[in-house]
Amino acid sequence: MDERERLNALEVALNNEMREREFYLKNAERTRSPLGKAMFQQIGDEELEHYERLKQLHQKWEKQEKWPETVPLKVKNTIVKDVLADITKKVDEMPEGDADDLEAVRTAIDFEAKGAKYYAELRDMVSDAKEQQFFDLLSRIENEHYLSLKDTEEYFVDPASWYRRAEHHSLDGG
Repeated sequence: MDERERLNALEVALNNEMREREFYLKNAERTRSPLGKAMFQQIGDEELEHYERLKQLHQKWEKQEKWPETVPLKVKNTIVKDVLADITKKVDEMPEGDADDLEAVRTAIDFEAKGAKYYAELRDMVSDAKEQQFFDLLSRIENEHYLSLKDTEEYFVDPASWYRRAEHHSLDGG
């Protein structure tokens, strides 16, 4: 992958991150579900951080025509699974999600699966260790979003089963 292709790949990633952020914020505003609202808001905030890091990287790379040495290439790990953990504490106050929530979560699942795959492909196409680490981190975070959204999908489809699993209840026959 040459320099121009790598820069183009960053431009694609920038566009994707901003488009996804807008989607998440729109759905955080729309939903009545506290789980949906918290999940969409958190992922939207994390996508903004990804966008900012990619933007800094893109600007420096364009100027220097190589992978920059001085851009902060670390991205905070996702805390989206904490949103799910907090929900189990609020069982009595949770309205059910609606068809729009489920559709939005399924759209988001698709975004995140494609994002994880895209960043993994970028990681595998570059030879610079810093680039590989950066794209690997982004791929892992997008995968974490994917898994959390799959969990949210399960909640919207079958809240009772989701709570049983989340609270680790088991039948002991006693």
